[in-house]
Amino acid sequence: MSNLLGEPPETLLPEDPGAARIAAGEPAREVAAAVPESTLAWALLSAEALAGGREVEGYAFARTSYHRSLDLLRRNGWKGHGPVPWGHEPNRGFLRSLAVLADGSERLGDEVEAHRCREFLRESSPEAYAILVG
Repeated sequence: MSNLLGEPPETLLPEDPGAARIAAGEPAREVAAAVPESTLAWALLSAEALAGGREVEGYAFARTSYHRSLDLLRRNGWKGHGPVPWGHEPNRGFLRSLAVLADGSERLGDEVEAHRCREFLRESSPEAYAILVG
């Protein structure tokens, strides 16, 4: 069954304020401290912590990225659902936040939250889901 009202428009976020610094090789920790509104920096910082076995820290960084992302999405017209395409690079901080929050939640034993985040990611961007989750 298809939605007779159609899908909401894609949400395209503005440039992440820390993206250029990250692209230039500045560590995510330094970018997050200098530009705390950078959702990408928090998501990358979370991934680093999780990769290093620091689950609680990684989860906290992911949760920060996720909540900052939701605020940013809402300020840019998102109504709680609809496509957030991976192909629009500024969206990647939000999409990465969902993937790392799912990973961090799973590592802490919160399977319900992990599943919710993965489904949210898949519904927001099937491409991001395939790249970040597999």
